[in-house]
Amino acid sequence: MKHRLRPATPADAAWQLAIYAGTRADELALTGWPIEQCEAFMRQQHEAQQRHYALHFPRSVCQLILVQGDTVAGRLWLDERADRLHILDIALLPAWRGLGVGTRCLQALAAQGRCLSIQVELHNPARRLYERLGFVPEGEPVGLHQAMLRPAAHTEECLP
Repeated sequence: MKHRLRPATPADAAWQLAIYAGTRADELALTGWPIEQCEAFMRQQHEAQQRHYALHFPRSVCQLILVQGDTVAGRLWLDERADRLHILDIALLPAWRGLGVGTRCLQALAAQGRCLSIQVELHNPARRLYERLGFVPEGEPVGLHQAMLRPAAHTEECLP
């Protein structure tokens, strides 16, 4: 399935929240909280993530992943660094998972010939996708996260 990217704008706030909420729905379902409390918590966490990325990765770019013309399927948030493209976040709406959209996005990034890196939760099922696409652990896990690196096609390491 073909995709394209476009920069996210303030007008995309509802999409951004929906995409974020889709990544947290399963864990929030375990809380037993009323729906209103879940929604308030989700908004608060989403806003905190947005502020964190803006503060710590000021040059990063958030793009919406579009399929079938202009249908929003997810988002890709990248931080371009001297030696690599760091994926801050790649997330798809639940309806678009498992259809190859994320794989194609990552393959398109890899085709640029640059090293790619990402932080992934140790038990995130997407970790298998990253491994299949050539990402390898970078160092030891820190807490619940593992840094992963996909070297550029022409090298074994990421160099500036």
